[in-house]
Formats: sequence, C-alpha cells, structure tokens
Amino acid sequence: MPTFDVVSQVDMQEVRNAVDQASREVSTRFDFKGTDSTVALKDEGIELHSDSDQRLKALTQVLEEKLVRRKVSLKLLSFGKVEEASKGAVRQAVTLNVGINQDKAREIGKFLKGLNLKGVAHQVQGDQLRVSGKKRDDLQTAIQAMRDHDFGIPLQFINQRD
Repeated sequence: MPTFDVVSQVDMQEVRNAVDQASREVSTRFDFKGTDSTVALKDEGIELHSDSDQRLKALTQVLEEKLVRRKVSLKLLSFGKVEEASKGAVRQAVTLNVGINQDKAREIGKFLKGLNLKGVAHQVQGDQLRVSGKKRDDLQTAIQAMRDHDFGIPLQFINQRD
C-alpha cells in the first residue's frame, strides 16, 4: 500500500545563516548606525532588539529578506508582541513553528477527507501525518491538493513508498 508522510520541518543551519547575514547587514548599514539594533538566534527562536518601533520594523524586514533568500518559508515565523526594554528600546521575540500540532493535523485530515479520494486514509504520528492509499495516483492528487491549499504552515512530503 503506497504511503507518504506530511511534515513541517526547517533546516536550522539555513536559519542560522540567515540570522548571521542579517546581523552582519545591520552592523554595516548606515541607517542602523548608533541604534543598538541586534538580531540574535536563541534556543526558543529569534530575538530582535532596537531603539524604536521604526527600526524594529526595518530589522524585521531585513531578517525576512535574508530568510527568503535562503529559501526558508516565512510561514514558520510567529512574531510575538513588541515589548518595552531598558532606555526606551523595544524588543520582539520571533518563534519558529516546527512540526504539525494537533489542531493543524485535524485540519489537514478534514481536508483530505473532503477530497473524497477512494481508499485514502491518514494517521497522526506525533508531529507528522502518514497518508496511505490504494493507488499512487490518488496520493499524488492529495499531495497536489495540499500544495495548492494554504494551511498556514510550510509542508513537506517525505518517505514516499509503494
């Protein structure tokens, strides 16, 4: 029985490279001189720090630009609220949404059932989904339909087996 797995993963090395590039650009750009703006990769995500809201928005734009250039989907970013820091500065935490949570798994499952493909079933396995079917053509149709639909998270299709 043909199967494949639906996952939501990110290459952390590419994220690290994008954050490093953004940090380097911020340190050399003229409009960031003397603003004490930083982009840092933490254990739980990325932290942005600047002296004003306008600089923070520009910092966010630089980070997103570097992530896109490295082919990291912006759907995995979740921006926290802007917090006040010391001396009138502001900071913002950006979390990386990796894996498929239970709510998204249910939403994807309902979407697959709504396709009315005969013999296609899904099963939740931790932070991924296993989809199986009787015919490979039905599974390819399901993959194409999931690529066309926006679930709000980046999806990858791995472990395709016959």
